[in-house]
Amino acid sequence: MSTRPVAPSERYRGIRRRTLALCGGLSAEDMMVQSMPDASPAKWHLAHTTWFFEQFVLGRKAGYRPYRPAWHYLFNSYYQSVGPMHARPERGLLSRPSLDEVLDYRRQVDEALSALLDGDAAQDMAPLVELGLQHEQQHQELLLTDIKHAFWCNPLKPACAPSAGEGGAGASLPLRYVAGREGVAGIGHLGAGFAYDNETPRHRVWLAPHALANRLVTNAEYAAFVHDGGYREPSLWLSDGWAAVQREGWARPLYWEADLASEFTVAGVRAIDPHAPVAHLSYFEADAFARWAGARLPTEAEWESAAEPLPVAGNLLDQAPKLPAAAQGEGLQQLYGDLWEWTASPYVGYPGFRPLSGSLGEYNGKFMNGQWVLRGGSCATPREHIRASYRNFFPPHARWQFAGLRLAQDR
Repeated sequence: MSTRPVAPSERYRGIRRRTLALCGGLSAEDMMVQSMPDASPAKWHLAHTTWFFEQFVLGRKAGYRPYRPAWHYLFNSYYQSVGPMHARPERGLLSRPSLDEVLDYRRQVDEALSALLDGDAAQDMAPLVELGLQHEQQHQELLLTDIKHAFWCNPLKPACAPSAGEGGAGASLPLRYVAGREGVAGIGHLGAGFAYDNETPRHRVWLAPHALANRLVTNAEYAAFVHDGGYREPSLWLSDGWAAVQREGWARPLYWEADLASEFTVAGVRAIDPHAPVAHLSYFEADAFARWAGARLPTEAEWESAAEPLPVAGNLLDQAPKLPAAAQGEGLQQLYGDLWEWTASPYVGYPGFRPLSGSLGEYNGKFMNGQWVLRGGSCATPREHIRASYRNFFPPHARWQFAGLRLAQDR
């Protein structure tokens, strides 16, 4: 049975509609909240992703006139080469433009992009449009993580997706280790389909004997670390991690309640599922747990070598938000979906890395300092957005993303 090819304009509209659908249960007031400097209001996400298409696609058409020139300053994120921008920590102060005005902005740009994709310029603009769509999918996940944090900060602890995770998945698999590939291996984008510049060039690495855990670390396993005094033992922590524990008063994962029996989820406060993977950990917490468990975090090369032969399948975002779920099945599980996996690899360029030319070269390369690589996607990552070579990155103290860990061992 053949599948009808999706026209570029149809794919564009589908991805843009999904972003709006993720905001379906939110009020205008919800969409203006910025709960911390690292997060952004949902309204800003809607406007910024639209600005991206206007700036980098429509703006290349001769004679194009911006929808609202003054908004360029408001909705530029970090592209210094195209102009100044409103301070990131102050995005929640932007009560104007209104949500209705931002939605109208999206409609106007969507109409112009759809016409472009149905016209003669579609082929020439296709790589830029694809980059914009991948960028939009990144912001779909960021929108969910940011609104979750904002709702958690509200004493009412409202749910942004009340039906997420209904039914559960039962008990998880017993933890065991699966031997990984040894010797010379290739990692990086293979060349078919879309990839960001930071996934290239493909190159060879040497893999020492090692093994990866067959699944992610569970809530029950992480609770044992907490009960054993893991947050009170400095010998388990990197120096900066221990400083963060002391400074921020960390004593448990971000959304766990003090009773260690319940947690805040996109579905509201729920009893902690002991079999589900532990979520919202910083790199520092993942590293400390691995040390406590007598193991380590995988390198990104070890992870990619294991994931590359496998199909992209797992608990990923399709339409509605989900919860991380217990691992099921044989062999290596949860490589895709459920939670991003912290690796032991700093975020640096591959040998021979070259950023995109022009302003789009700011997309990834300039963040290659002080960040750590995560792999595999999460339950908030759009299914068609993830691949084996995908390199996510965050600073080691970041906790509000859907991030967990998989253990590794030397052999």
